[in-house]
Amino acid sequence: MSALFDLIVIGGGVNGAGVARDAAGRGAKVLLLEAGDLAGGTSSKSTKLIHGGLRYLEYAEFALVREALIERERLWAIAPHTVWPLRFVLPVSEGMRPAWMLRAGLFLYDHIGKREDLSATRTIRLKRDPAGKELLPGPTHGFEYSDCWVDDARLVVLNAKDAARKGAEIRTREAVTSARRDRDGLWQVMTGQGTYRARAVVNAGGPGADDVAGAMGRKPAFGVRRVRGSHIVVRRRFGHDRAYILQLPDTRICFAIPYEGEFTLIGTTDADHDGPLDQVEASEAEIVYLIEAFNANFADPIARTDVVYSYAGVRALVDEGEDRPEAATRGYRLSLSAKSEGAPVLGIYGGKITSYRHVAEEAVDMLGTRLDCLAKPAWTADAPLPGGDFPKLAQPILVRELQADYPFLSEAEALRVARAYGLDAVLWLGEAKACADLGRDFGCGLSEAEVDYLRREEWAQTAEDILWRRTKLGLHMSVEQQAGLEEFLAG
Repeated sequence: MSALFDLIVIGGGVNGAGVARDAAGRGAKVLLLEAGDLAGGTSSKSTKLIHGGLRYLEYAEFALVREALIERERLWAIAPHTVWPLRFVLPVSEGMRPAWMLRAGLFLYDHIGKREDLSATRTIRLKRDPAGKELLPGPTHGFEYSDCWVDDARLVVLNAKDAARKGAEIRTREAVTSARRDRDGLWQVMTGQGTYRARAVVNAGGPGADDVAGAMGRKPAFGVRRVRGSHIVVRRRFGHDRAYILQLPDTRICFAIPYEGEFTLIGTTDADHDGPLDQVEASEAEIVYLIEAFNANFADPIARTDVVYSYAGVRALVDEGEDRPEAATRGYRLSLSAKSEGAPVLGIYGGKITSYRHVAEEAVDMLGTRLDCLAKPAWTADAPLPGGDFPKLAQPILVRELQADYPFLSEAEALRVARAYGLDAVLWLGEAKACADLGRDFGCGLSEAEVDYLRREEWAQTAEDILWRRTKLGLHMSVEQQAGLEEFLAG
């Protein structure tokens, strides 16, 4: 007889990991199945922002923005190591949205979402402010406002880790091939490695949600519009630590964001994606578009040869027939099967990373109307994610404490470790007194002890898992250093 779970979650992106965490914390026996690596798709290819979405106000998405702004505060509080504040500079450019419109939008942005410790919007004179010196002549003033930055892939892993600590089983690289209700009315879920039974299933397939529905013999409850968002990375361009949000002539916006200390992240695009989901790359046209967007605003232009890395992710947006992909709603829809069908299946369609916790909570609440084991109070709004049990303003203190306890860490290394692991860094740093105590040094601060921890506790298997999702050290390491890690993992 195959194993019986209360809930099987299909999809190891941020929504799937969030649901697994919430359900496991309510006492359910949970299995999460992911065809690839955790956050292997969209959830590691975002713009890395926890934000309300200032531009969504233009589309009258007031409820969506308010919910996201409330979640922004909550996520900063429960994951202060991997979520942190970032100030954004918004120049007022001639021929674009007028100053009064931007000021009104930012007033709403500051006041509809229960902003607490984040700094309020202020007007800045660009000729006097260091941020203005980076821009081409033209804009004389602008606004500076707050949002938050996140290491998106680590947010997913932290949710999966907490789910596992609460009893969930996490299985990566195990694709679902089919699922059907059996004679007892329970779900029977088949993979290449085994068969599992469940009292309920959640389809958290993201841009592949319609494919998952098909494997379950069901029609998708909502149309999914696959919209590709592409980004480019260049060497650091600015002499300050603020980001820019830029207005473009086609009415879109573009971000230029400090990234990984030594780089600047530029994005994003909105393009309908008709290709396979396992081959998602920034097109040459999108790369050129982002270069031109940057050069239309900044005094120090970039060329194609300055792009050191590019990536693209496919957003799963609810298709409501909008003409332009950027106008498609970033809201989400939940679909629960009829009680008469037997064991329930709940589908998650759309959404954005900022709202994942609330999406998961609402999904588990809905399932709680059908499964007694889930009919318990919601709990995730105030519960720290692994390593995040410290005050949200104390990240700099944590960095200093890491350097005090492990003086062989440089300031940059301590910051990376603090933001990735928080208080859990000690689980692999242990009693180390020198770098040599952590085993082999793969370069850029990546040690054998950290690699072993990532394989043992965070489901990492390949160099790509480690260098581009569990860490972003792939940006920093040489080809030879990356090859050394691959050789070690294969040995």
